[in-house]
Amino acid sequence: MTVARTVRPTDLVALVAFDGRVFPNEAKTRDRLGREESSPSPLESALEQWLSFATGRQTWISVRGSTLRGLISARRRSSNAAWEIDCLINAAGDESVCMSLLDRVSDGAGRGGAEKIFLRLAADSPVLAVARRAGFVPFVTESMYAHHGPVSAEQPGESQSGHNGQRSVLSLRRRSRADAYPLFQLYNVAVPESVRRVEAATFAEWLAAQERRWLTRRSTQLVLERDGRLGAWTRAAPDGDIGRFDVLVNPRELELLEPLLLAALARLSRQGILLALVPEYQEPLARLLKRLGFEGRQQYVVMAKRTVVIVKAPRLAPTWGPP
Repeated sequence: MTVARTVRPTDLVALVAFDGRVFPNEAKTRDRLGREESSPSPLESALEQWLSFATGRQTWISVRGSTLRGLISARRRSSNAAWEIDCLINAAGDESVCMSLLDRVSDGAGRGGAEKIFLRLAADSPVLAVARRAGFVPFVTESMYAHHGPVSAEQPGESQSGHNGQRSVLSLRRRSRADAYPLFQLYNVAVPESVRRVEAATFAEWLAAQERRWLTRRSTQLVLERDGRLGAWTRAAPDGDIGRFDVLVNPRELELLEPLLLAALARLSRQGILLALVPEYQEPLARLLKRLGFEGRQQYVVMAKRTVVIVKAPRLAPTWGPP
């Protein structure tokens, strides 16, 4: 019988008896994209589980006798309300094993206080169909764009151009804590409702769902304002020789896209590989990256599953009749 459960010290026998082959990690987190990944050692994952007070990661394995059949681990995103699967290994190649692992992590996340759990898979991953059956809903397809070597970029300053030739002030500055809700408003304008419905329907969900682990200590977050209103947002994060960035722009102010993108690239001028994960609804960004010499690579599907059932609160209605 095969079962998925939490890791215990007695599982060391199963982990050490693992046959030594390298199996792919099907879960693709943003902070690991762009690197040549190999499946983490089951022993290392077990040790991480036992040190979970430091890593915040939860791990489960599927074992039959003394044979390790699969492993799954999850970690919180920006708060305990949203988790993401960061490791999914199906060593047995058995869909039932994969299903049991996905069910187990969903149950564990719910018991741990998570309201939603995310999973990013390669678009051609064999796990995609299994994840659907396990209740994960795909809500966006992303494409990785890569560029080798720096891109010539000039930082924008202040501009007096505006809509329909009207004068307006365009200024670039660092993001501040006070920008959180204005950025959520930008998210609501820039992201299709079909995506927001699954990813983040409320401000609290949006805060919890933020992927921040790819943002290194040297990361820069910039916003472009027009007449005091946020029109675009970018994040640029150097990570060794890799520079990762993203851009979010109001679709009614696409003229802000290029100056903000160039500002992000200027922060990554020392990185040899530039990477951007572009959602399918950001076609203007994809076109601009291609014009700058970026090449499209792997596609990914991002999925989410709620661990709680949303129940509508009863509405009070007036009654008519004698007092």
